[in-house]
Amino acid sequence: MKDMYGTCPMTQVRQVDEYFIENRNRVLEIAAFLDRLDRAPDAVREEASSDFRMEAFRRALVVLDGATSSRVDQIQEIFSDPTTEPLEKLARKSARGAYEPPNQEAK
Repeated sequence: MKDMYGTCPMTQVRQVDEYFIENRNRVLEIAAFLDRLDRAPDAVREEASSDFRMEAFRRALVVLDGATSSRVDQIQEIFSDPTTEPLEKLARKSARGAYEPPNQEAK
């Protein structure tokens, strides 16, 4: 990926002024989600911690903590299906939000 430095017309200070509150709220929503998971009964908490979506979520949080200009690309890759072959049939009716490797598919 080419260097993206200097491609945004807004200064960093202007971006903070414009977008800080909405992103602060997003971080608080994530914290609340994780707190609710922590308050779940032990058996349910253990199920969720090994869920493929939560594994992807934790990997995405690690990427967010990094100092790189390609966080969006990296996180999109984490949640995306890496396969290239079309499915013979749709396995379910709704999106799950993250790629579920075949060895972890629900029974």
